[in-house]
Amino acid sequence: MWLINTDTFELERWDNYEKGSYAILSHTWEDDEVSFQEFQDLESARKKRGFDKIERTVLMARDRNLKFAWVDTCCIDKTSSAELSEAVNSMYKWYDDSAVCFVHLSDLYSKLDTQYQNSRHFSQPIPSRFKDCRWFTRGWTLQELIAPKDVKFYDAEWIYIGNKIDLMGEIEKITKVPRRVIQSFGHGNWFHQCLYKESIAYRMSWASSRETTRVEDTAYCLLGIFGINMPLLYGEGDKAFIRLQEEICKQTTDMSLFAWKAKSELPSGGPAQEFRGLFANHPREFSDDYSTLAIGSNMPYLGEITITNRGIRLDKMPLGPSLISHSLPLKENFQTTPRRYIRSLE
Repeated sequence: MWLINTDTFELERWDNYEKGSYAILSHTWEDDEVSFQEFQDLESARKKRGFDKIERTVLMARDRNLKFAWVDTCCIDKTSSAELSEAVNSMYKWYDDSAVCFVHLSDLYSKLDTQYQNSRHFSQPIPSRFKDCRWFTRGWTLQELIAPKDVKFYDAEWIYIGNKIDLMGEIEKITKVPRRVIQSFGHGNWFHQCLYKESIAYRMSWASSRETTRVEDTAYCLLGIFGINMPLLYGEGDKAFIRLQEEICKQTTDMSLFAWKAKSELPSGGPAQEFRGLFANHPREFSDDYSTLAIGSNMPYLGEITITNRGIRLDKMPLGPSLISHSLPLKENFQTTPRRYIRSLE
């Protein structure tokens, strides 16, 4: 892991970093960002627009007596496929291990919000355009909201808006992520157990309206949300999301993984197949309300699920003759979404 030393402004490699020793930035990528290679020459890097948020992150980390800061634009050598794969697979943990996460909302100008300015002296208001920020639409920022203990929001001019606990009610409305997940009280097993108690379908639904620049990142940005590690294969397109579900399938008894509703098009824009397997094409196929579907009160599948060259084998769910439907054993009070079915086509 590369970290920026807040005293020297130089990158340092730390394979055994100390938890809570660094601040981390969450943002949306813009034009003229500073790459890993460009950051080696600070004089040239300072001329790029993207340097300002790096500098702000470093200075705010220093003000909090933190030794290091991490910014994804300049702290990952994206010319190295091995380093990029390590970073993507470690990203959730890196955000989780940070002392504080600064969220920079580059399209929010709170000074222009007269009502917000007039009321902030008397209460903890929220800028009216907070809900419209691009940050809430991006795939990668989902884990950047959930993983860190302390998340602080700033507008385009680095005016402080509030932390994720202060803004929890509004964030829940915008993201559909429940308060029990947003409201983490520290690092460690308790919080992760809280996240992983949420059903697969419910967690997928949080990403249903989010976008990524590259098709493959639709899957890769969710690795930490599901506790999955897998190699990156840029160029595989829509198959990345199928591969993610295959990896989830190997590690879960939660049958809500199959409780999606088909869309007519692939995320890449092409038509979807008329007949499909049990895996969804995109998180948007989990866009129904899955908030009542929790693993804790669900009857888990007790059999073995095997992925074969012919599809998925479930050894304790006998399928009848052709075109006979059998319901998946989903939670009994899962009433907000129509029941899903497996259909055997022989």
